[in-house]
Amino acid sequence: MKVLGIIPARYASTRFPGKALCLIGGKAMIQRVFEQATQCNSLNRIIVATDHEAIRKQVASFGGVALMTSGNHRSGTERCAEAAEIMENNGDFFDIILNIQGDEPFIDPRQIEQVINCFLNPEVQIATLVKKILSQDELFNPNVVKVARSISGQALFFSRSAIPYFRGNRQNAWINETNYYKHIGIYGFQAAVLKKLVTLPSTPLENAESLEQLRWMEYAFPIHTQDTEFDSIGIDTPEDLLKITNRNQEISS
Repeated sequence: MKVLGIIPARYASTRFPGKALCLIGGKAMIQRVFEQATQCNSLNRIIVATDHEAIRKQVASFGGVALMTSGNHRSGTERCAEAAEIMENNGDFFDIILNIQGDEPFIDPRQIEQVINCFLNPEVQIATLVKKILSQDELFNPNVVKVARSISGQALFFSRSAIPYFRGNRQNAWINETNYYKHIGIYGFQAAVLKKLVTLPSTPLENAESLEQLRWMEYAFPIHTQDTEFDSIGIDTPEDLLKITNRNQEISS
């Protein structure tokens, strides 16, 4: 099983333009993501997929490889698909493609390994991670995506709302009555499946929740979920960066 890790990094982020280049402990965020990914021995290759020359140059400066991709993609998934196609056109084929978020500078390499291991089951087409929610703040925060899933671990639905709705109980008691899970946004795809996903038109559920994985589910692509104990720390705004830089004990220069 040959695995390609792709880190999508667009420049024109709505809430934080150029965030891939922001410095954390003296290193650009994109470098920190790349270095964390290199600690996963199951990745055969790691590349950055970007739409901006400044990011490409930054990646080259620390010895990484970046591919230039379109600036018109709707999502990181589409950017990954284009990068994978470029690799194929150059004669480099992979069985599994991982979308490693470019704004999570402290991603744990064991998370990456967990996603890859899902594909030891040949029936898994798409894989991602979930983590048990431990606080009401997370449970009712619309920026934290929740997951309901089957006994076998297949995702049933993703939502910005708390799911399931616990009928007959006060909301402040829900978290003590059943298990709730949040989505950790790393994805793995069978290469052939990724090609199909990016051709799909948008769907009503996707548009309602603004979650692309609902489009895949509406077209009946199953998503396997794997439990993880490792959290993710994403940087979406300058305020998020400030919080991160104050956590000096978690930053190695």
